[in-house]
Amino acid sequence: MLKKKICLLGSFGVGKTSLVARFVHSMFSDKYHTTVGVKIDKKTFPLNGEEVTLMIWDMAGEEDGAPVKLNQVRDAAGYLLVMDGTRSKTLEVARSIQQRVENEIGNQPFILLVNKVDLRSEWEIPEATWDELRAAGWTILETSAKTGDHVEEAFLGLTTRIIQAGDDDDDDD
Repeated sequence: MLKKKICLLGSFGVGKTSLVARFVHSMFSDKYHTTVGVKIDKKTFPLNGEEVTLMIWDMAGEEDGAPVKLNQVRDAAGYLLVMDGTRSKTLEVARSIQQRVENEIGNQPFILLVNKVDLRSEWEIPEATWDELRAAGWTILETSAKTGDHVEEAFLGLTTRIIQAGDDDDDDD
């Protein structure tokens, strides 16, 4: 069995907790719950004929003056960088977090999740921005914790990338 720690990082209110609830418990709530510190969930599933357990660290949202604590990300195998398509400022925060993680921890597998695809008509970011990020090597998925669109794909995709990267911190049981 493989065990991997992954983190969800991004601004407050982008849907990190809702994405975890959708993936782990197949549920969604319209009630907003602020994460204080870190909330840890676990899910075990088969992937390519092997059992994988993800320890999912749902990190408190980053706000101005309160950046993500990178020491909590250090031993993660990868991360999902989450932003809200209806709030352009959350992309700036996501870019900042990614740059700090890369500078302080190194290159880790990650996927940018543009959450709230169910509200796509309200998105504030032009398509050219996505093209620029993809050209820079970013993988981008449009997700919705509310409808479940691409949520499982995001977690399984990140897990596959981590395994393909040959992370040396595999825990085999």
